[in-house]
Amino acid sequence: MKHAMVAIVLLVVGTATGYSQGNNYAQNYKKYEGLAMTPPMGWNSWNKFACNVDENLIKETADAMVASGMKDAGYTYINIDDCWHGERDSLGFIHADPKRFPSGLKALSDYVHSKGLKLGIYSDAGSQTCGGKPGSRGYEFQDAQMYAKWGIDYLKYDWCNTEGLKAEGAYKTITAALRKAERPIVLSMCEWGQSNPWTWATNVGHLWRTTGDITNQWEGIKTMGNWHALSVMKILESQDTLRKYAGPGHWNDPDMLEVGNGMPVNEDRAHFSMWAMIAAPLIAGNDLRNMSPAIKEILLNKEVIAVNQDALGVQGFKHTSKDSLETWLKPLKGGDWAICFLNRSAKARTVDFNWKENVINDTLSKQSLNASTTNYSIRNLWSKKSAGQTSSVLHASVPSHDVLMLRLDKL
Repeated sequence: MKHAMVAIVLLVVGTATGYSQGNNYAQNYKKYEGLAMTPPMGWNSWNKFACNVDENLIKETADAMVASGMKDAGYTYINIDDCWHGERDSLGFIHADPKRFPSGLKALSDYVHSKGLKLGIYSDAGSQTCGGKPGSRGYEFQDAQMYAKWGIDYLKYDWCNTEGLKAEGAYKTITAALRKAERPIVLSMCEWGQSNPWTWATNVGHLWRTTGDITNQWEGIKTMGNWHALSVMKILESQDTLRKYAGPGHWNDPDMLEVGNGMPVNEDRAHFSMWAMIAAPLIAGNDLRNMSPAIKEILLNKEVIAVNQDALGVQGFKHTSKDSLETWLKPLKGGDWAICFLNRSAKARTVDFNWKENVINDTLSKQSLNASTTNYSIRNLWSKKSAGQTSSVLHASVPSHDVLMLRLDKL
């Protein structure tokens, strides 16, 4: 009997231990659902300010996002990129740089939230960030707890100093950490497309970078020491084949906007238009406190933004390319369409587009644009004027490094 009792006790203890381990150590590697159902819109500090960030900049940017009308246009996130970090404490918890952020990130988060906006932050899967600050490797769960404590809404997670790591495992680890912290946070995966994240990350992150870093340049590649930054057109060239991986809650990310950072207005307009067409996140990267009327006109164009934010959630595609003039289309909810003629040439190009002779069948969205059976009204999204109907042939001129962007609404 004594032996039987011992056996029962061991069985109960063993069962309890196994049950406890299952509850305590099983990880949830799936992102928070219901976030980023349209491409995220906001602002990030890196493209303009790099490591020169502090709490005054972030507060002033939040103020400017509201005052400029960007918040009303749909921009939501104020994202602090690299170099906000201070040191880890004796228990390994990360803290903000006390000189740059003397009030702390919880107070800053409260300020941003008081404006009706959301706060984003940055970390890295490696031992150090790209700017040499403390990375999250080995501290993922502690960092996620701090982000939740501070009230963070968005995490950009970079890929510098990741020797020996595999991207899928590293990003699943931070996803599990965010889930354990029990605060819904948008996860922006920034491993530059090296491991083809679009093939495995749909349930892990809400958006993933598809290329290396962007630069404020129309064509070509810029050498940046031991790495290369990519022009707007260079990045665009690699996006068309990825459209089947994008959709509500999971987006291809061709990097942040360079609008307002030194390119001519026509190139900025084309850049913004194409990011809208390919359902890219619209994350501004300029100084919102000092914007020219022309830059405001671009970033605040609600009709172009509506194409990007369309609830159907389908990424646009390149239909034709001839003489440096590209024709891109994007199916929209309800059977409407957006069409963008992109002129990559140094000279103006003429558009002669017979709608009835160009029947478009998109197998991804299962939508058709057939002007022979359906007539559409045409709206020029930059002039904000009617451009007739698809019953007539379109005749137009597209300036160099610019676009003609139209919306077709079913009649």
